[in-house]
Amino acid sequence: MNRTIYTVITGTGNYMPTKLIRNEDFLINEFYDAEGKKLDKGKEEIIDKFFEITTIAERRYVMDNLLTSDIAYYAAIDAIKSADIDKEELDYIIVAHNFGDVKNSNKRIDVVPCLAARVKHKLEIKNPNTVAYDLLFGCPGWLQATIQADYLIKSGDARKVLVIGADILSRVSDPHDRDSMLYADGAGATIFEAKQSEYPIGILAHKTRSDTLLNSKMLYMGKSYMSDNENQDDIFLKMHGRKLYQYAIEKVPQTIKECLEKSNIHLSEIKKVLIHQANGKMDDAILKRLFGLYDIVDVPKDIMPMTISWLGNSSVATIPTLLDLILKDQLKPHKINNGDTLVFASVGAGMNINALIYKM
Repeated sequence: MNRTIYTVITGTGNYMPTKLIRNEDFLINEFYDAEGKKLDKGKEEIIDKFFEITTIAERRYVMDNLLTSDIAYYAAIDAIKSADIDKEELDYIIVAHNFGDVKNSNKRIDVVPCLAARVKHKLEIKNPNTVAYDLLFGCPGWLQATIQADYLIKSGDARKVLVIGADILSRVSDPHDRDSMLYADGAGATIFEAKQSEYPIGILAHKTRSDTLLNSKMLYMGKSYMSDNENQDDIFLKMHGRKLYQYAIEKVPQTIKECLEKSNIHLSEIKKVLIHQANGKMDDAILKRLFGLYDIVDVPKDIMPMTISWLGNSSVATIPTLLDLILKDQLKPHKINNGDTLVFASVGAGMNINALIYKM
């Protein structure tokens, strides 16, 4: 029987920031609407409604001295150790992020050199053939970088690829915008390697779409909602939440279904759905609609592990962090066993959606 090259996960890691921010910590914030008008509702009511809609109770922020490239490096160290490989053997380092190294004291984006180059420098890799580059693709960035790693390995151009997703959203969120409570900081890293197998393993199929004509401004950068904000030059992450919610629950399930069909796998064979931790209720709605596309009424209760209630939305870091926690038995009772088939999926700025089928 012929042996085929597949892209498999051999190591995972994450960096979880140490500063715990609970919902009640936002009671000191003054919230305004997009027109700059102070919200009439009481802060407690705003925060309670936020929890009801998103299921987020707390999130993690980095300490003031850390940058995105720092936490990406820490996650990389964890993944390299997990994979038990020589870092000099890495063919590529791909870092997915959205804002570069934003300092606590300066909101300007710093991406020269790219974060992947900074991570490679911090890792003290001497090999000039370890190619380091960044990928900007919204929240689906880590998954899109994973898809690129698969292309690199399948083409024969790489044997080992380090993919990192890292963002510090706490420094680009407007404290006067209710949506700021969504955002968190974090980093996740994954080692992908080429492996020969007679049977399908690892990455089996993937699907990506970009709906930019009508939806490119669903997420954008804009000024603070508070007109008297002390620094009028600063811009912050903004979104049209209701439109984004509707877009996601309509388009993400269909993209996952198309990916499953591409791999000739039925949804009933899937053991876990690892989805971007964007909004707890939104992810539930996506899952329910996905099963509805297959006329399945009863959604398995344990199929979609979640971390958003205590880690918040850390953009590109959510899925690799989720994966790392499960594989290291740190998100009980969830487990991933050999032979399990998984779905990865994400949605975010662009608007971009991607999905991937993986067999352990």
